[in-house]
Amino acid sequence: MKYIKNKLNLLVVAVVFSITLVTFSSCNNDDDVVTTTEEGEVVVDTDDSDFETTDWTAETHSKDADPNFDEVFEDNAVKRLDIVVTEARWQSMLDDMTNLYGAFGAGGGGGGLTETDEDPIFVPAEVFYNGKEWYRVGVRFKGNSSLQTSWQNGILKLSLKLDFDEFEDDYPQIDNQRFYGFKKLSLKNNFDDKSMLREKVATDVFRNAGLVASHTAFYTVYVDHGDGPQYFGVYTMVEEVDDTVLDTQFSDDDGNLYKPDGDAASFALGSYNESEYVKKTNEDEGDFNDVASLLAIVNDGSRTSDPETWRTNLDAVLDTDVFLKYLAVNTVVQNWDTYGRMTHNYFLYNNPDTSKLTWIPWDNNEALELGKMGGSLPLDFSGLNSSEWPLIGYLYQDVVYKTQYDTYVQEVVDDAFSVSTMQSQYATYAALIEPYATSEVAGYSFLENSSDFQNAVNELNTHVTSRAAAVSDYLN
Repeated sequence: MKYIKNKLNLLVVAVVFSITLVTFSSCNNDDDVVTTTEEGEVVVDTDDSDFETTDWTAETHSKDADPNFDEVFEDNAVKRLDIVVTEARWQSMLDDMTNLYGAFGAGGGGGGLTETDEDPIFVPAEVFYNGKEWYRVGVRFKGNSSLQTSWQNGILKLSLKLDFDEFEDDYPQIDNQRFYGFKKLSLKNNFDDKSMLREKVATDVFRNAGLVASHTAFYTVYVDHGDGPQYFGVYTMVEEVDDTVLDTQFSDDDGNLYKPDGDAASFALGSYNESEYVKKTNEDEGDFNDVASLLAIVNDGSRTSDPETWRTNLDAVLDTDVFLKYLAVNTVVQNWDTYGRMTHNYFLYNNPDTSKLTWIPWDNNEALELGKMGGSLPLDFSGLNSSEWPLIGYLYQDVVYKTQYDTYVQEVVDDAFSVSTMQSQYATYAALIEPYATSEVAGYSFLENSSDFQNAVNELNTHVTSRAAAVSDYLN
């Protein structure tokens, strides 16, 4: 059942793309053979290497092209992306998910989330955009709690990861294939966000505040796994940090990039664990001195005995100015699913220009609300256990760093997160995606009825007003 009838323009586009897709004989292959290894890995064997990359151009497919942000991450547009995967390969993806998380739609079984270090499998698929084909693109499901919860609740609108040259060893024709200069892209499913705006808007706020953060854009996604294009709904395309964020927002991309996940991500005393400081660059190098130094210095006793020396040492390994600005933005907008409540959802990059670890926010679909798990941290961090979250607690207790944080809090509500700026942005983005959001189909949507979308947008408008008042109360 659809929540409202598809708009006429959506139907026209769907028909046009359906006609276009069937012309590509390379998209589906009935010769796929699905096997399972002794370790339980699902493998699809196929002979589909005989094809020509007829749509390949230097601008659209080549590694030599600069990333085209205007094309891929246009703010005021909803682009369409079609993914075509053979029936057998699609089934292998579903079977793999079942192996990881149980039967689709079976619920959580009361046991909470499944702990696994395995990512869902990649399979080759064709990607179509703007009348052009990208060949044998690596596609897999992605996420953690959002992926498991959606799967177990029987919602097939799952986040996806695209890697455009994942299978270049199998298909030499796609060596160094790119999508307008991008190797990897994430398609976030806007989990638990009935406005479908939070991921994009929160990331916009970080960027508008002058912080390093991914570009984002709205896309509608259609998947054809043998029965024609199926509308999977409105997604947020997110730029990958370990791809073009480093390439374009830093002058040097050779530094260590970490995506911490686990107790060590708290930087609490005694939590050091190299396996939890997950490296995304320089993976083969066993040098973790930068994160080890950060943990040691932030917990050092000089913090109370000699604060000036402590700050000097901390400033040498962590870009504290960036962190404090990030902390101000994150706390003003309210974002609970990250450092301070959860030991994940951020990156640290050792910027070779400064030899300092730089904080990079990530995964913002549950920002712009009080949130869960005790809720977002208050502006004065009351109730926070500083020893458990020393990068917040200890810096806020220092009079110099607190003054800097307070200055950034005021700047955030005056500029990047002002009431007028945000309510204008909410109105623009809501009008942009409303026809596509309210046309989502049951089983491929987190909306329960047609009014959910506008109600969620109204909540965002109320939220930004309440945050301005909260900041005023805090600073005064």
